[in-house]
Amino acid sequence: MQMKDTSVRPTDSIERVMQTYGNMLFRLCLAKIGNECDAEDAVQETMISYLRKAPRFTDSEHEKAWLIKVAANKCGDIVRYRKRHQAEDIDEIGEIAEHTQNSDIFDALMTLPDKYRTVLLLYYVEEYTTGEIAKIIGKTASAVKMRLQKGRKMLVDVYRKEYL
Repeated sequence: MQMKDTSVRPTDSIERVMQTYGNMLFRLCLAKIGNECDAEDAVQETMISYLRKAPRFTDSEHEKAWLIKVAANKCGDIVRYRKRHQAEDIDEIGEIAEHTQNSDIFDALMTLPDKYRTVLLLYYVEEYTTGEIAKIIGKTASAVKMRLQKGRKMLVDVYRKEYL
């Protein structure tokens, strides 16, 4: 006689998991991170891990404990990332630039094509390395270096033409 497999599988229904645990996970993440957007990201990353790993659980309490542990770890990852990469909101940067002597440079930067403006902002404002930028934009580190070089040249040209 064969025994029936009664373990809970993640493929049963991601909707069920979100309905059962979604609000609880969000509240946990919000309490740990203190930011709604980051809390939503942590829950989303938790669900992605749930789908990718497809763990088997002995019962619903085991499933709940696993989700809580993964969510807590994702929150920790986000908090550590935010500490290492202190970011400024682009609107705040614009407001600061308006009130400083560098507002012309910021205005010139905003006229550049997106692919150059993005790497310049990530490198100089967000202080990412070329390797980190490469991962973010899906290019090689050498491509990022080339964009930085061309972007700086374009920025100088625009600045001289418009503001000097």
